[in-house]
Amino acid sequence: MSADAAIRRLILGALLLLGAGPAASQGFAGLGGDAGGFAEVRPGVRLEFPADLGPHPDYRIEWWYLTANLRDAAGAEYGAQWTLFRQALEPGPQRQGWASQQLWMGHAAVTSAQRHLHHEIFARGGVGQAGVEVAPFNAWIDDWFLKTVGPTGADGLSPLQLAATGPDFSYALQLDTERPIVLQGDLGYSVKSDRGQASYYFSQPFFKVDGALVIEGERIEVTGVAWMDREWSSQPLAPDQEGWDWFSLRLDTGDKVMLYRLRYQDGRHDVAGNWISPEGRSAPFAPGAVEMTPTTYHAVAGRTVPTEWRIVIEDRGVDLRTAPLNPDSWMETSFPYWEGPIRFTGSHEGRGYLEMTGY
Repeated sequence: MSADAAIRRLILGALLLLGAGPAASQGFAGLGGDAGGFAEVRPGVRLEFPADLGPHPDYRIEWWYLTANLRDAAGAEYGAQWTLFRQALEPGPQRQGWASQQLWMGHAAVTSAQRHLHHEIFARGGVGQAGVEVAPFNAWIDDWFLKTVGPTGADGLSPLQLAATGPDFSYALQLDTERPIVLQGDLGYSVKSDRGQASYYFSQPFFKVDGALVIEGERIEVTGVAWMDREWSSQPLAPDQEGWDWFSLRLDTGDKVMLYRLRYQDGRHDVAGNWISPEGRSAPFAPGAVEMTPTTYHAVAGRTVPTEWRIVIEDRGVDLRTAPLNPDSWMETSFPYWEGPIRFTGSHEGRGYLEMTGY
């Protein structure tokens, strides 16, 4: 067994021991499992930068997540995704070296209209295989990285270099912005259920991108935009929430929208999100302000997933129809999910990303 396969088996086994169990009974990837002994997410905590770019090992899970909508010189569209996850096996004081209770997982993908290529890697904490440093910011797992280069702004997050390699793809991208980090939810406190589940959550949705993709040996120069999400929690789902549908939308007005719909096993769902102005002001939507309705379903990897949606935000004059660049954007990873670039038309036009878990 390879080292990567051994770590993968360790991660899956650890989640089962922690009570994650099947996704259907404990939410997607066990994120609704009991989090006793881990730090709790509470309202009123002020997020600090650049400190909160770094890891929070007292919380059970966190991720650094970046998606990019890209074009080549001929106008063909592509998507790129890079995610680093940290998972704590158990609460308590942090141990060093191979005794560390931290495990790391990386996901990367490249999407075109014809292809969706992805890869997954694993690392053990405490031995230098993966980690996140704050100043200068550097998030890495093996030879994948998301790191600052040169002088940065006050938040310590720009400019960035991004790189990942899979068996049949790679990318190297440069990202830059002068806009501020955006706090999601209520000043960074993002409620996931009425029973106390929540996360700390912020984004940087203003990156401009240039660089290159390599897809099955072909190098493709690209430009575009990127959106980074940063989130941490100990129990981000309630036990009866089975997954989520998450959108990042870039409207032709310059406004940005983050939305998510959390689905319950009994068919109910909760919808939340934030409206982000071109200047970076962030305001959460009031309950009931957003309608997210699937309109077209697609069969992929033995699942049926809603790949086209109608999104209505009446008090903002928004009525959108979304469609995927590639409806087969399935991530066949340890906990599989759908994720890929989308376009939308209607009251506004634009591009974004859609992630759907728990199907």
